Amino acid sequence: MPERLLSMTAPTHADSRFSPERCWRIVATGFCFALFGFGGLLILCLVFPLLRLLVWRRPLRQATARDIVHLSFRLFCKLMTTVGVISYEVRGLEKLQRRGLLVVANHPSLIDVVMLISLLRQPDCVVKATAWRNPFMLGPVSLCGFIRNQNGPQLVDDCIESVRRGSNLIIFPEGTRTKLEALLQRQVNPLQRGVANIATRGRIPLTPVVITVSEPMLTKQQPWYNAPLRRPHFVLKVFNDIDPAHLVPTNTAPTLMARVLTERLSDFFTRELKENACTD
Repeated sequence: MPERLLSMTAPTHADSRFSPERCWRIVATGFCFALFGFGGLLILCLVFPLLRLLVWRRPLRQATARDIVHLSFRLFCKLMTTVGVISYEVRGLEKLQRRGLLVVANHPSLIDVVMLISLLRQPDCVVKATAWRNPFMLGPVSLCGFIRNQNGPQLVDDCIESVRRGSNLIIFPEGTRTKLEALLQRQVNPLQRGVANIATRGRIPLTPVVITVSEPMLTKQQPWYNAPLRRPHFVLKVFNDIDPAHLVPTNTAPTLMARVLTERLSDFFTRELKENACTD
């Protein structure tokens, strides 16, 4: 069984060999999670109430809140690298220094969205309804005006409008974190068609970001305290924009356009994951 898979399964002899470096990463990961939760409460209870009091105009208040979250997540990523929880690099960062982007990325880890928000000014996200009931997330998602995940065409319309207003919308077409089996095989989960509907209906180019990681970390099946044997190294590679019209003829029926574009995106992520595998 591969060493990476051993670190994700039930305790074995290999897992019992806790090096000092690995023990430190477990402690540091717990510290970072605790600080993230404390920071969320601080923003919710102190920063955002002051923002509501001092900034009356809703668009300016929302833009300021997004800048606060962007800078907070940037500091959090710096903290994670400083204490040795992870290391990461970004290739093609200049492509993200724009406004009105529809950023689509694969989703190997819980911290993918944190890293992407730390890189994008005026970020926007589609968040689950449960985030609006989470005391650690309520403040950021409500005051930032992030998009609530819901069924029906309203979600697509909200996403298109967000991009047209100049926000940088982050969407994970997989809908959830990549399953461990697919991650180890450098594949993605089956993609949902939502992002294809947004791109085709809104005629919006896609900005793909392929995320690779040397060691699986914080996957859907992995608790935070089950640290990998080695420090994970993330690589975020930003590709040139993809114009849906170049992949699917514009005279194609909308339903077929979304299906074909979803298939093309799935092939793109699978190909790039295999070609750009991260080995630290």
